[in-house]
Amino acid sequence: MEFNKVLENVSTYEAGKPIELVVREYGVKPENVIKLASNENPYGTSPKVVAKIQELAKNMFVYPDDSMYELKEALANKFEVDSKNVIIGSGSDQILEFCVHAKCEKGSKILMAKTTFAMYEIYGKQTGATIIKTESEQHNLEEFSKLYKEHGADVIFLCIPNNPLGECVDKDDVYAFLQTVSPETLVVVDGAYQEYASFKDEKKRINAKDLITKFPNAIYLGTFSKAYALGGMRVGYGIAQADIIQTLYKLRAPFNITTLTLAAAIEALKDEEFVNECIAKNFEEMKRYEEYATNKGFEYIPSYTNFITIKFADKFVSKVVAQKLLERGVIVRDLTGYGQNAIRITIGRTEQNTKVFEQLDEVLENLK
Repeated sequence: MEFNKVLENVSTYEAGKPIELVVREYGVKPENVIKLASNENPYGTSPKVVAKIQELAKNMFVYPDDSMYELKEALANKFEVDSKNVIIGSGSDQILEFCVHAKCEKGSKILMAKTTFAMYEIYGKQTGATIIKTESEQHNLEEFSKLYKEHGADVIFLCIPNNPLGECVDKDDVYAFLQTVSPETLVVVDGAYQEYASFKDEKKRINAKDLITKFPNAIYLGTFSKAYALGGMRVGYGIAQADIIQTLYKLRAPFNITTLTLAAAIEALKDEEFVNECIAKNFEEMKRYEEYATNKGFEYIPSYTNFITIKFADKFVSKVVAQKLLERGVIVRDLTGYGQNAIRITIGRTEQNTKVFEQLDEVLENLK
């Protein structure tokens, strides 16, 4: 059977390994597995959200409100925009997909960083678009500007802060770059980790309303999967000018968000205190990883997210380190697939991080 030829050059996204796999393949007890590969909130979901879902679980047989009125209004109030400026997706990556398919076809061009979220390239190649990447591994807006002048682009992806490395460019630098971009180019500002970046450094904060007002060709993406701890519920959002949102709606299937997902997201927005507490703990624990890497002589990328990237240079092979940790019940993300001899570790709870250091010490000692 023949399929669309453009799919021959499309890679499959590799998600973080689940706890069930470690239990099944390595015989580790579920309670002894530490999953720090997918950047989930290690403190779990807000108890208020859990209570709301328990209360509404009996309604799971009912289709959701496809207008998503209450969630869109809540987000509109949070970001001080109109509900017509908001679209809801099954995770923010679904809206990424909408953006690419709305703008791209064979011969279109997409500009992105060399090392960034893999789905940008995957969605782009699905349309037959040409992918243009910077040479620098981290976001370098001077390179973005140079490549844009040379090649142009139908879509530009800016991951702020960046996944999977963790670095973050300043808002002022982003704005300076966007001033040079044609209004015909769709600029996707992926703010999946913006709650963390803006907490750590106000210079990194991207205000969605300000962004789309100054740059009507931009769309801001956010998610409930990270700081709001709803990764398992799959809900994200986009904020843009109404004409962009209306176009993206043409690509949205009905009922793309579940009844319980809507309820969870609405309730999560009411408990910002929980979110801020989790973020504060995240950066306190991150200091331990920075100290660990420094003491071991490893380079790390200063992170504005809920994970940290530790590089091994020529001292160890990241794929081997990640595999040895996996066999011990510690799941981290090997970045070999991103061209990095490095591992990405989600910042866990205190006791989880202590165990990671212990297990990593033993693994590295055995690999010497």
